[in-house]
Amino acid sequence: MTETENVLMGSARVFGDNINTDYIIASKYKSKVMDVTALVPHVMEDIRPGFAATIAPGDLLVAGENFGSGSSREIAARVLREAGLSAVLARSFARIFFRNAINVGFPVLEVDTRGIEEGDRLELDLSSGVLRNMTRHWDRAVATLPPVMLEILRDGGLAAHLRKHRGFAFAARGVNRG
Repeated sequence: MTETENVLMGSARVFGDNINTDYIIASKYKSKVMDVTALVPHVMEDIRPGFAATIAPGDLLVAGENFGSGSSREIAARVLREAGLSAVLARSFARIFFRNAINVGFPVLEVDTRGIEEGDRLELDLSSGVLRNMTRHWDRAVATLPPVMLEILRDGGLAAHLRKHRGFAFAARGVNRG
């Protein structure tokens, strides 16, 4: 995500509650394959076979409660990003998945996802914290991310952010602590 990509647009790809990291990418793959690109064809295959082949760049994964529970490995967030999804919207996230997603530069936001249907056209403004369902003609507030998290996302993840600023940069407060 770059500074100019504060607005994400794509089709909703809807899943339910309790999508754990083994559903995102099965452990039979993530423990044997190190190349994230090679894992992409297997995204969500245990609950929706062939899903990866249907993802259009920019699609938004929409889920219910407790998205990303399970393994603490970053690979689940990385493979979703690598598959072409632009973000995950869910009613709640497992804490470790949320942290891993931000660390790898992949937006994850809490929002009431009820009423979003598969294929709905969505527009997500990360700066203002507004989700627009262009298909159903409604807007909904999204839990906004703190400025430092938005900056980490813009920089491409935590490692890229640390390299760029030689430590943490807190542009919103004009302080660089490293």
